[in-house]
Amino acid sequence: MKRIAFVIYVAVIGVLVTATVVEKIYGTPFVMEHIYGAWWFIALWALLGVGCIENVIIKELKNVRIDSLKFPLKGVRGSLILLHGSFVLILVGALVTHLFGLQGSVHLRVDETTDMIENRETGLIEHLPFSITLKDFQLKTYPGTQSPMDYMSVFTTSSGEELSVSMNKIGECQSYRFYQSGYDPDLQGTYLSVSHDPWGIGITYTGYALLLLSMLWMMIRPLWFKVRTSISKFPLKGVRGSVFFALCLLPFASFAAPKVLPADVAAEFGNLYTYYNGRICPFQTVAIDFTTKLYGKSNYQGLSAEQVVTGWMLFPSTWVDQPFIKIKGQTVHELLKTDETYVSYDDFFDKGQYRLDDVLYQLHTGAQLPDARAVTEVDEKMNLLLMLWNGQLLKLYPADGQWYSREDNLPETLPHDQWFFIKHSMDYVGELAVQQDYQELTATLQKIRQYQQKTMGEDNLPSNFQFNAEKLYNAINYIRPLAMVLLTIGILAYIVGIVCTIRQRTIPRWFRILLMIVSVISLIYLLLFITLRTIVSGHLPLTNGFEVMLFMSACALLFSLRREQGLIIAGLTLLVAMMGQSNPQITPLMPVLSSPLLSIHVCLVMLAYTLFAFLALNSLTALISRQNYKLSTINYQLKFAVFLLAAGIILGAIWANQSWGRYWGWDPKEVWALITLMVYAIPLHFASEEVRGERLEVRTSSYKFPLKGVRGAVLFHLYLVLAFLSVIITYFGVNFFLGGMHSYANG
Repeated sequence: MKRIAFVIYVAVIGVLVTATVVEKIYGTPFVMEHIYGAWWFIALWALLGVGCIENVIIKELKNVRIDSLKFPLKGVRGSLILLHGSFVLILVGALVTHLFGLQGSVHLRVDETTDMIENRETGLIEHLPFSITLKDFQLKTYPGTQSPMDYMSVFTTSSGEELSVSMNKIGECQSYRFYQSGYDPDLQGTYLSVSHDPWGIGITYTGYALLLLSMLWMMIRPLWFKVRTSISKFPLKGVRGSVFFALCLLPFASFAAPKVLPADVAAEFGNLYTYYNGRICPFQTVAIDFTTKLYGKSNYQGLSAEQVVTGWMLFPSTWVDQPFIKIKGQTVHELLKTDETYVSYDDFFDKGQYRLDDVLYQLHTGAQLPDARAVTEVDEKMNLLLMLWNGQLLKLYPADGQWYSREDNLPETLPHDQWFFIKHSMDYVGELAVQQDYQELTATLQKIRQYQQKTMGEDNLPSNFQFNAEKLYNAINYIRPLAMVLLTIGILAYIVGIVCTIRQRTIPRWFRILLMIVSVISLIYLLLFITLRTIVSGHLPLTNGFEVMLFMSACALLFSLRREQGLIIAGLTLLVAMMGQSNPQITPLMPVLSSPLLSIHVCLVMLAYTLFAFLALNSLTALISRQNYKLSTINYQLKFAVFLLAAGIILGAIWANQSWGRYWGWDPKEVWALITLMVYAIPLHFASEEVRGERLEVRTSSYKFPLKGVRGAVLFHLYLVLAFLSVIITYFGVNFFLGGMHSYANG
C-alpha cells in the first residue's frame, strides 16, 4: 500500500506536468474536458486521498496512546494526522464543488431585471430562485487619470435586498455569490460572475484552516531548539554577506557633442507633471523611460535624461547623426548595413527611403521572418522619436479632467486663451531655448506647472512628497550595476567557501566582516528602493515580475547574513528583474490586484522559492566539497519552505475565490505551484524529526530512505538540486512559454 500510494503520488505529478504542456498545444477547453474534468483524473486524486487515510491517518491513530485525553506531544503523530487529514478534507471539498457547485455569468443593463444566468460548464441557462435588477454602475478612476481603480455594481433582488458588488467585494443572496467581472464601454451595463457552492467552499476552507494549523504545530514544536541553536552559532565573526558598489559607467564620446540645455535648465522640465502609462508622474520619468528605451541606459555621454529628451525636442538637427539608437539582431544589422551596436537616426534612411519598409510590409502581411521581434522593436524606437517630435508623447496639459498633448484635438468648449496656451506654450519654450534666454525659459516652465496645478487641483495630482519620492527613485536606480556586483562577489565568496571547506580551513574573519558590511548596505539600499516604489505606486510593489524579483532579492540578502549563497541568489534575481524590461515602468494597479491577500500570497510564495534556492545551493556545495551538512537542519529548512509555499497557495486560492468566484482554476501557474509543492514534499516523507534531550535528530522513516548514511545524504542533496528545476519552470517557464491567467504578473 505504501508503494502503491507513492506511485499514485508520482503519477499525479506526471499528469499535472503533461496537462500544462497539452494545454499549450491544444488549448484550455481541451485539457479541462479531457484531463482536469475527466473521471479518471478525479479517481486518481481519490486514490491519493485513500492512500493518505490508510498509510498515515489510520496507522498513526493506532499508535496514539490516550493519556488523560491528551495526545502525547513526544513525536509528531498528532500533527501528521491533522496534516494529512486536512489534505483529505480539501480533496473532499473540491469534489463537492465539482459535483454540486454552479459557476455562471450574467450581463445586465441599468434598470434591467433577470433571473437567468449562463452556466459556464454546460453553456445552458440556469434560473436563480430570485430575480436581480441593476440600479447603478459606477466606475472609479485613479485621481486625475482615466485608469480604472475600481468598478461597482449596485442591484436589488426580488426579496428586497440591495447588494453592492465591486472588485474583491462579494455580494451574496441565498448562498448565491456575485462577483464583479466587467462592464460595458458606455458604463450602463455590467458583467457579473455567479457562484453557488454552499457546501464545497466551507469544507475546503475548513481543510485550509486545519492545514495551516497542522503546519504551525509541526514548526513550533522544535522551534525552541532551533532558535537556541541558531543564536549560539551566530557570533559576529561568523556572519557573511554581500557588497554594494554604485557603478556609474559613462561611455566616452567619439562623436561631435549634440546641442543640449544646461543641466539645471533641463532639470526644470523634470518638475512638470505628465500623464504617462495611465498615471500622473514627473516629466523626468518619461525622459528616463525614453532614453533607456532607445539607448539602453538612462543617460547619454554624461548627459541627463532630461537633457537628452529636451535636446531631441529643441535641437533635433544636432542629434540625428548621434549613435543613440541601440539595435540587435542580424537582420537589423544587415538592413542598416552596419556592425555597430548603436546607430543614428540618419542610418535608417537611404536617399529618403526608410530601410525597414520592405521587411515591415512582409511582417504585416503575415510573413515569418528571422529576427522579427528585433525589427519591430527598433521600429518602435523610431516611432517613439516621431511621437516626441510631433508632441504626442508628452501629455502636459490638463483640460476638462483629461490630459492632452499640444497635437491632440482639444474640447470645442475650451476657452480660447486656454486653447492658445496649450497649443503654443511649448513653441515659445523652443524659441527661448534657441535664444538661450534661460531665465525666461525657466519662468515659462514654472507657468506651465502652475497651470497644471490650478487646472487639476491638488487632490488630483501626486502630493509633493510622492512627486519628490519618484524623482529620488529615478535618481538612485542602480539595480543593474548592483546585480552585477552582487553576483560577482557572491560567486567569489562561494568559491572561497568551497576551497576553505575542502582544505578544512575557516573563511578569514576580515573577509566575513567585509561581506557582512556590504551585505547590510546592499539590503538597506534595496529596501529604500522598494519603499520609494511603494510610495510612488501607492501599493505594495508585488504585482509584476520586476517587483517580485526585487522582493526575492531582498529576501536573499536577508538570508545571506547567514550564508554567502544568498549573494548569488540576490544577484541572479536582480538580473532576472532587468531581463523583461530595461527600465520597469510604474503603472496603476489593476482593480483585481487591489487586495492585501495578494501581497501576502506573493510574499509567502517568493520566500519559499528563495529558501528552495538556498537549499539547492547548499546541496550543490555539499556535493562539490563532499561536506555532509546536518540533515536535521536541512530537513527543518525544507519543511519550513514547503509550509510557506503551501500557505501562499492557500491564500492565493482564497484571493481568487474573492475575486473570480473560484478558488482553483487549473491555470498553468497554479498547477506548477502545486507541482513544486508536491515535488518538495517527497523528501519530507523519507525523514521525520524528533527532539531527544537537547538534540534535534533525523530518524529513518518507514519508507527506509537511509538519510543517515553517506549514500543517502548524496541522494538527498542531489534531489534538492534537481528539484529546483520545478521552481524555475513555475516562475519562468510558465511566464514565458505556457502563459495563463497569471500573465498580468509577467512584466
